[in-house]
Amino acid sequence: MKQESIKFKNINVSFTDNGKGKAVVFLHGFLEDKSIWKAFVKHLANSTTRVITIDLLGHGATDCLSYVHTMEEMAEAVEAVLTHLKIRKAYFVGHSLGGYVSLAYAEKNPDNLKGLCMFHSSARADNADKKKDRDRAIKVVKKNMNLFVNEAIPNLFNTNFKPYKRAINQIKKIALTTSKQGVVAALEGMKIRLDREIILNFSPYPILYIIGKQDNILPYQDLIAQANLPEKGSYVLLENVGHAGFFEDEAATIKTLKEFIN
Repeated sequence: MKQESIKFKNINVSFTDNGKGKAVVFLHGFLEDKSIWKAFVKHLANSTTRVITIDLLGHGATDCLSYVHTMEEMAEAVEAVLTHLKIRKAYFVGHSLGGYVSLAYAEKNPDNLKGLCMFHSSARADNADKKKDRDRAIKVVKKNMNLFVNEAIPNLFNTNFKPYKRAINQIKKIALTTSKQGVVAALEGMKIRLDREIILNFSPYPILYIIGKQDNILPYQDLIAQANLPEKGSYVLLENVGHAGFFEDEAATIKTLKEFIN
């Protein structure tokens, strides 16, 4: 995956672009970067499918823009990459934070989506308790980033099932390369994000939810309810998966996305 970058508001935004044909944009989650999609690029990018992966603001090789990265600003950076690549219509696949950014992009550019996959992600805004959790997390990050990462990452996985040591270490490694400013800016942005469930009700394009039954972050029942809102809505419920299906069940999630895109 050869990395490229563009300038957006005087900062570098990093991305990869592989394959030809219909475009699929992959957006990673909080504390991750575009490398989580490596296997997806390998299996999906070909002569008929063009796969773009983007590092969101303050993550991976993309610089920080400010001290609060709103979902709208992150979506603008994504839009800048797609404009640079001359891509008008694409499928979007957003993991967690990447899903929030995809919805912000969809709100502004509804005609530019061919389909949307909410990969362990939600259209709802943070409730009062979740906002308090974000504030607590910000305090911990400012004091001790390592402590925050060591506590947060294992919780992304199905905690009843333990063969994920390697994957947990892999995401921890990525998370620890994220700057403190990038982590805090993302937490602040997620805390104030808008509720975008209304987009599900009126989407003219298909929406797929990939849901982990053992997700510790987003209750699977809430996500099933959201998946049933769009007229062209569907979902796949993965029994032994938490919040990191791209590692926990790579084969099933790749197969599901292949079917959705085709």
